[in-house]
Amino acid sequence: MANTPVKDTEPTIGRLVSDASRDISGLISSEIALAKSELKVTVRSGGIGVAMFAAAAFVGVLAIIMLSIAIAFFINWNGDGLALHWAFLIVFGFYLLVAGGLGLIGYKKLQKVGPPERAIAQGREIPKALKGKR
Repeated sequence: MANTPVKDTEPTIGRLVSDASRDISGLISSEIALAKSELKVTVRSGGIGVAMFAAAAFVGVLAIIMLSIAIAFFINWNGDGLALHWAFLIVFGFYLLVAGGLGLIGYKKLQKVGPPERAIAQGREIPKALKGKR
């Protein structure tokens, strides 16, 4: 087998590796830049969405307050119904009952929450699988 000299026009292995690593580095950099620009747009629109939900919740709370006052004045009915302080107390008591009921339902739901049994069982199987056992 004869040794043929390397021509100047043919790239060497070192040159090919250098070019490949430069190209991969450039590709990775451009992918990271693309991901950053996409995340900026996503975070901005997500932030605006969260702000709109917060504003809607605030307006909803204000609406509930106004409804509560309206119900109390409806119970009072221009002085022909119950006294105004009793009307407000009735509305307050109603909200206490609603809050208590929601709290009780939430407590019962939380009691049903347990550890993820299947995930724990599968996690215990991983060392066996890595050792080749079944």
